[in-house]
Order: sequence, then structure tokens, then C-alpha cells
Amino acid sequence: MKILVRNLTRSITEKEIQELFEKYGVVESCDLVLDKSTRKSKGFGFVEMPNADEAKTAIKQLNGKKFVNHPIRVKQAD
Repeated sequence: MKILVRNLTRSITEKEIQELFEKYGVVESCDLVLDKSTRKSKGFGFVEMPNADEAKTAIKQLNGKKFVNHPIRVKQAD
């Protein structure tokens, strides 16, 4: 399942996001969206989790949770 993660601090790394989601299951991939000119985070990214139950649990547990002092928004990607 592909998960959209929003409201991330601009200094976050893909590794940090992956480690956060790995607490809930297997993470297949993690892609932080970067600004093309500055190469800095745009504040959102995508996490791919192959097990739907693990992904749903991660969404439920992480949506609205503070991560690096920002309440993140987590939902299934369209």
C-alpha cells in the first residue's frame, strides 16, 4: 500500500521516515519529495508498505502524531 506523509519538517531524511514506519512493519520504499533547484524537502513524501494490515496500522497510529516537533498527516495515497 502506498502511503502519503505530509507536514514533514524540511530537514527530515528518508532514513528517518523509513525508521518511523518500520516500527509498524516492512517498508518496501520511502521517497521524500525534493525541490529540484534546492534539493531540500518539500515537506511530504511517500512510503510503500507491502502488507496492507501493517500499512493501515501505521496510518492509524501515525496520523496526527508529532514527529520532529510537527504533527504529521498520514493517509493512503490516491
